[in-house]
Amino acid sequence: MSTTTTNVVQLKSRLSEYLRRVKAGGELVITERGVPVAKLVPLDATERRTTRRLRLSKTGIVRAGRGKLPKVLQSPPSGEAIGHDVLDALLADRGDATSDR
Repeated sequence: MSTTTTNVVQLKSRLSEYLRRVKAGGELVITERGVPVAKLVPLDATERRTTRRLRLSKTGIVRAGRGKLPKVLQSPPSGEAIGHDVLDALLADRGDATSDR
């Protein structure tokens, strides 16, 4: 996209429009009395993901992991699998053959 130039007054009145342009990949140069004072550019994908993770972490929605995942959590638990009766009933209701387990 192209670079757009605007002054502070226009920026205040049309901020949402300018943000849409920047999100779409454009750049915005902001002027004050005809002198460029700032440039608004989009974040790259990596920066957006990092920023989102930090925001979610700060609000307590997610908790950042520490170190590697323990081996005990890298494979399914041993023992008899549960839920097969439900799966068999669903497959029978659909008319499908029973699954191999």
